[in-house]
Amino acid sequence: MIRVGAQLLSLWGRKQEETMLFVALLASVYLASVVGETDPAVDSTYVAAVYEHKIILNPNPRVPVSRHDALQHMQKNLDIYEEQAARAAQQGAQILVFPEDGIHGFNFTRSSIAGYLETIPDPQQESWNPCTEPGRYNNTEVVQRLSCMARHNNLYLVANMPDLQPCPLDTSTSSSCPPDGRWQFNTNVAFRSDGLLVARYHKQKLFFEESFDTPPELEVITFDTPFAGKFGLFICFDILFHDPAVVLVERGVRQLIFPTAWMNALPLLDSVQFHRAFSLGANVTLLAANIRNDERIMKGSGIYTPFSATYHHAWKGDPEEGRLLVARVPVLEPLGVKHNTAKEEGAGGGPSSYPTFVSSMMSDPFTFVHLNETEGDVKVCNGTFCCHLQYRWLLQDHKELYALGAFAGLHVVDGRYALQVCAIVRCAELDQSSCGQVVEEAESKMDFLLEGNFDTKYVYPSILTSRMILEQPENLEKAADGRVTMKHSNMKAGLVTACLYGRMYHLDNE
Repeated sequence: MIRVGAQLLSLWGRKQEETMLFVALLASVYLASVVGETDPAVDSTYVAAVYEHKIILNPNPRVPVSRHDALQHMQKNLDIYEEQAARAAQQGAQILVFPEDGIHGFNFTRSSIAGYLETIPDPQQESWNPCTEPGRYNNTEVVQRLSCMARHNNLYLVANMPDLQPCPLDTSTSSSCPPDGRWQFNTNVAFRSDGLLVARYHKQKLFFEESFDTPPELEVITFDTPFAGKFGLFICFDILFHDPAVVLVERGVRQLIFPTAWMNALPLLDSVQFHRAFSLGANVTLLAANIRNDERIMKGSGIYTPFSATYHHAWKGDPEEGRLLVARVPVLEPLGVKHNTAKEEGAGGGPSSYPTFVSSMMSDPFTFVHLNETEGDVKVCNGTFCCHLQYRWLLQDHKELYALGAFAGLHVVDGRYALQVCAIVRCAELDQSSCGQVVEEAESKMDFLLEGNFDTKYVYPSILTSRMILEQPENLEKAADGRVTMKHSNMKAGLVTACLYGRMYHLDNE
């Protein structure tokens, strides 16, 4: 689970596919060293599905319940999964992803989740088909039902559930075994189309999850399919960190499965905004299945490739309901493109100097400069890190306030991670103190070229427009000196945020 503003495209729930005019550049952002794998796929495309699940919650998650009562609760969510798996299969889906916490819920204590736990065998150590061999392990009703769901619908299936693994009690201070002698993990399970359990992944980066443990060792988990080669697994908050998300990518895994319970946090970390940015920045396909829970601002799921985005993000007044997304996507081939690093032609004369101000965005002190001219060429720096923007407003009489912001430093609220960020934002009001606050709608459109000289190769680009509609950057480039450039024109909707989100993974622990 992670905290993150809200909405969807005006084409509620329908596919939003945009062709990217030039993305070769960002492949180099951190994939230049990846060695291509042999892809067993016989077709160049496959059909993927994700389900945004309106979860049925335990109303008192901090009160322990019996195994019987826990199963009664989980079966209600699994009944919905069953229906959606059949729907996905009818639409030709070959792989289906369900969200984090979607079966059991959240906000448990370590003891109150006990009735929900199942011990999931390691498929790297043994072969088990829970649907055809249900008697091998006791208390595995959920695993068995998921296995049969995959088998009966003839599709690969990934779901998230809680796992219990006994561990050796050790009195030494270096032991990672909890005092009660067991690990409790937030866990992805993957099943082959015949029901065989093929992968188990334990979440690495927990987000205030007192019921779960961090695995004693990092797990980098993949499984193979006959239609698209290798898929990698990670969960929610993992996406903001190097391990295991970047490890998977740098090992050449280009199809990633991402169950999440993502709480939206504008202006920079809305679900569809950042998940799309990760897909572009890492040059991968990301199958992102989110929870739908309006009370916790959880919404926004998608099937993202470097070339297209099929997504749904509910808007104010939409019914609180589940949503199945199905899309045919390309099998991503090993990288071997040459990257365009030519300089863009500037506006001439270099960026102008304007008064700057500091305002909080995402709890970080960004340095901003206003964008109040008809067109401009401006620069703003936060310490030694600088962002440069060339822009032209499409309507000269726009009445909204915008600013260009830069931040370089350690983010320490709801997680600790190092950033370098360039962002164009619409301010919430007409005063500068509102720059960086949550905004969901906008009318102003601009043509722009945004760039930053980053000290990291891990940069994630996004363009978020009014009512949470994504736009595909017209041009993305990465130069050898760390300069990343995003160019866009002819916007279809008002600009909410345009961002180059750089992650300085190597400084997270400083």
